Amino acid sequence: MGPTSRIRVLVVDDQPIVGAALRKMLSSEPELDFLYCGEPERAVTVAIEFSPTVILQDLVMPGIDGLALVEAFRAEAATRQVPLVVLSSKEDPEIKVAAFARGANDYLVKLPHEKELLARVRYHSQAYVRLLERDHAFAEVERQSRFIRSVFGRYVSNEIVDDLLERPDGLNLGGEKREVTVLMADLRGFTSLSENLAPEQVVALLNGFLESMTEIIVEHGGTIDEILGDAVLVIFGAPVRHLDHARRAVSCAVEMQLALPAVNARHQLAGLPVIEMGVGCHTGEVVAGNIGSRRRAKYGVVGSTVNLTARIESHTVGGQILISATTAAAAGDDLRVDAQLDVRAKGFAEPITAFEIGGIGVGRPAPRLLPERDMNLIELPDMIGVDYAMVDGKRVSDTQFTGWLVRASGCEAEILCDRPPRAFTDVRVVLARTAGTLYGKVVPWTRRTQLGFRLRFTAVDSVAAATLATARAAVSSSSGG
Repeated sequence: MGPTSRIRVLVVDDQPIVGAALRKMLSSEPELDFLYCGEPERAVTVAIEFSPTVILQDLVMPGIDGLALVEAFRAEAATRQVPLVVLSSKEDPEIKVAAFARGANDYLVKLPHEKELLARVRYHSQAYVRLLERDHAFAEVERQSRFIRSVFGRYVSNEIVDDLLERPDGLNLGGEKREVTVLMADLRGFTSLSENLAPEQVVALLNGFLESMTEIIVEHGGTIDEILGDAVLVIFGAPVRHLDHARRAVSCAVEMQLALPAVNARHQLAGLPVIEMGVGCHTGEVVAGNIGSRRRAKYGVVGSTVNLTARIESHTVGGQILISATTAAAAGDDLRVDAQLDVRAKGFAEPITAFEIGGIGVGRPAPRLLPERDMNLIELPDMIGVDYAMVDGKRVSDTQFTGWLVRASGCEAEILCDRPPRAFTDVRVVLARTAGTLYGKVVPWTRRTQLGFRLRFTAVDSVAAATLATARAAVSSSSGG
């Protein structure tokens, strides 16, 4: 509720005749409310209830010292800033000095002329109302700022919110060229997982994932450009400039992968499946700015850098981080590079070199390293027949191929076949023996002594997981391990 537009006068005097005279003197003002208080000891309580815009107070009253009452008004938060005019018969300068020292705003010898009294009442009341309006406006701005921070701050760092609040022209439409690092993270095999979940479970799974990842992104100074279902597109280096945007992005990617086991632990307690994530990063020039119309706009980036980031990320498997050569060169010389591969991206004539990152801060006091994966493929005593089909987005091809699963680890398998798919193709595999189903991505295979392909798992149902675990356990048992 905003401040009042009316003048509200509280008179504190032990003589009712004085109160009546003052009421009559001020009666010519139609926008004025008047209240007389003849009990000085109750004056502060009455003022709190009445909310005056000016107080007229006598100094000589029985039962209470007038200067002490001035102090009492100033000690109470509700009346601390209300203009207080001492209305006294005393003309001694020392008394006036004492009144001002205790907090009085003005001093009149009673009874003043009607016009002078009304002029002073108007003057002090208007000044007080303007003060209330200013405080109300400041409070409203602060309330709106808190709202903006609570909503917008869920997606970007506090420094970005501060910049936009302090520089409103930053919301104008327009763009500029800027070198940034773009990060894209996507859940692997989420489509197959969501098919077996209730809608509320799908939402709970995504919310649990995004809640943790958003915190990490904001901590590293990233700006979330888009949340695309089970994928997140993040910008480092815009709108706030960071010279180390590439390092921030790689560090963020590592922390996101390290945080996923805790997310999965919470999901499992809630009866939700385990999820895996792939992350891609690329550094390059973009056009960054507010894109859209004046009715609806968003801060974002456009350009081939964004497209190439998405292509790099599409080649990842669960738990993997792939970054471009430009990001690797700018991120620092303390990265743990686990592998190097060539990525063929649409629109680029030559393959793009990408590096698989296993950590950051190598050689420093507190490196952040991803755990080594179980890549030890075990030869199965009995080959498992499989049917496999290519997956394009959410669509599984109707064309089926057959093969034999001959070696497996905790996260990969080798499949012999006559028609091996190309590297980085998404594949669905159904185990003929148990009808267990797994999804995976074809990874580059250097052991090609026979026709076939190597598959990195992205999603494995419970039947397939049990089948593979039993087969691997049989090998360990027979070898005495």
